[in-house]
Amino acid sequence: MLEKRLQKHVDLLIERYSVLKECEQSIVDECLVMEECYANDGKLLIAGNGGSAADSEHIAGELMKSFKTSRPVTPEFAEKLKYIDPVRGEKLVHNLERGLMAIPLVAHEALSTAYINDVDGLGVFAQQLFGFGRPGDVFLGISTSGNSKNVMSATVVARAIGLKVIGLTGAKGGELADVAI
Repeated sequence: MLEKRLQKHVDLLIERYSVLKECEQSIVDECLVMEECYANDGKLLIAGNGGSAADSEHIAGELMKSFKTSRPVTPEFAEKLKYIDPVRGEKLVHNLERGLMAIPLVAHEALSTAYINDVDGLGVFAQQLFGFGRPGDVFLGISTSGNSKNVMSATVVARAIGLKVIGLTGAKGGELADVAI
């Protein structure tokens, strides 16, 4: 049974978007995968095309700063900041937020365009996963059809490295649904 603190969020999501009831267990499973990833100091790597690229950046932005729950720096880190620079450190203590590490693979224009120009457009996310990904991290592929070729290439690299793959797709799921947790 899901912990009450998580179940209330899932219940609210399903209440707001009843069409998600049929994939409730997948949502729960993916939440638990993300929780494990972050508990082990892992990161989320996110990719998609077009509107899904924008979603990738939005998700990363929400995770890298507090969304609803405040995540202030630890007392130990606060002391280090103030020790290093009492004036700036004090301000940083109040302004910094502990982020949940998330990298939108769509946000590296120089790398992406160089790889597309010099190598292959379908491997652009795969190359970044190969560079950034470490076992225990999670790859979130976003594709309405579930068949985006560059996202699917990235899933191959993700699984070879030892990343868990979460897919955010349209109703049919496509190939991405077959390889995601």
